[in-house]
Amino acid sequence: MPTNKPNGLSPRNTNLGRPRTTGTATCARCGRNAGRTRATWPEGRICGPCFTTATRTHGTCPDCGQQRLLPGPPAAGGPRCGPCAGILHDFHCTRCNAEGEFYRRGICARCALRDDLTELLPPDPAAPETAGKIVDILCKADRPESIITWKRSPKVQALLTSLSCGETPLTHEGLDAAAESAKREANHLRALLIHHGLLPYQDPYLARFETWIDDKLRDLPEEIAKPVSQFATWHHLRRIRSITTPEKSAQAPVHSAKQEITETIKFLDWLWETHQRTAATCTQQDIETWLATGPTTRKAIRTFIVFIKNTGTNHRVDMGHYTAKTRPAITQDQRVAWLRELLTGTSESLPYRVAGILLLLYAQPLVRVARLRTDAIETNEINGNMQITFGAHPVPVPEPFAELLQEHLVSRPNLRTGAGTQSSWLFPGTRAGQPLHPNGIMDRLRSLGIDLRGARNTALDEHLLASPPPIVADALGYSHQIAFIHADNAGDAWSRYVNLRTKP
Repeated sequence: MPTNKPNGLSPRNTNLGRPRTTGTATCARCGRNAGRTRATWPEGRICGPCFTTATRTHGTCPDCGQQRLLPGPPAAGGPRCGPCAGILHDFHCTRCNAEGEFYRRGICARCALRDDLTELLPPDPAAPETAGKIVDILCKADRPESIITWKRSPKVQALLTSLSCGETPLTHEGLDAAAESAKREANHLRALLIHHGLLPYQDPYLARFETWIDDKLRDLPEEIAKPVSQFATWHHLRRIRSITTPEKSAQAPVHSAKQEITETIKFLDWLWETHQRTAATCTQQDIETWLATGPTTRKAIRTFIVFIKNTGTNHRVDMGHYTAKTRPAITQDQRVAWLRELLTGTSESLPYRVAGILLLLYAQPLVRVARLRTDAIETNEINGNMQITFGAHPVPVPEPFAELLQEHLVSRPNLRTGAGTQSSWLFPGTRAGQPLHPNGIMDRLRSLGIDLRGARNTALDEHLLASPPPIVADALGYSHQIAFIHADNAGDAWSRYVNLRTKP
């Protein structure tokens, strides 16, 4: 741990290792005692964890040059295949001929999973094609053992049986109905089916937002429910539907819309209970009183006030933009210390260190970081320099961050699921076809003590001190307007750049 780490940093143990074992047998590979061993190979007795690691290691044998299972000891040049290492055991599955650890009676875990699913589903399903596709998708998992564990749940078994029997239609609406009793299971299966093209794309945040609106309106009185329904449907829902694509998640706009709708309901409820007035009859004084007598979150009603004015519901009211009185920031020394810690320290696991550096080095919001794809990173074949794209053109990735980023690309987590190993996300999530949730990244970095907004503001200020706002905006994916606002707040010389450009 570096001696100059920022105050408040709590180290996280990222290498917990294996649980302790006891016994009289000693593993020839790891030297640990074990109650029982899994095999006896030329070097000696092998414990269970070492046996599992060996039977899941594939690559090119340095002796014979064949691409196959490499269970041999990790000697100079790397582990060898069974014959070259003198291991006489035949690791080929008796059914599919794949090399690996036997899961059950001479067959691999993938074949065992297919047997289990075939036994679970009815012998004559109502939708045989659907049942076959579901089995094929689940059996594509890079680590089928995880699907075997997942399907042991009675809720999962009931869901799969219901789909194959035709009781639950293989549609988003069908899975929505099934989610009432098995929410997590239905949503996990939905993600797999979308990823493999068996269901059309549906943004999970948008789908949940539609349900959230219905739940929010259900118990409201008519004088409040009607204007809120119009606001939520005509303004927010229509807008979010129009901007949501597989490349652009609805997570951020849905979060903002929920806050605005919630604050609007509070305002209209107060307005009716206190003054017996509605959105159509409220006055400017009502708005001023509401804003002056509560927290700053009440400013979120501004979009609703603009909406009722533009739609002709109430022309007598108005509300300007809210300007924050403070702007969080950290010092440049603190920023450099955090960069040094994430580059060289052990306070976090590799994916979260990379995400934190993208925030501290390039002023990237973590919502955007979570949805970065691997194709945003390029390495020049001639000089070996790495670049990353956030906006209109790529920006260089300096060392030693380039080495760390390359290490993360090679060892990205959460690839051994039903989605397979071909995920395009830089930070793959635990659910098939989806990235890590940005809130999870935020929580991990906050737990270290990083002021996320302050770190982003300071990083952006440093870029604006070195380059004009339009160049920074294009490079880092910000709008020109936002870049000039930050330049003004930072008080740098480039804030006058726009005026110089507009002179004849």
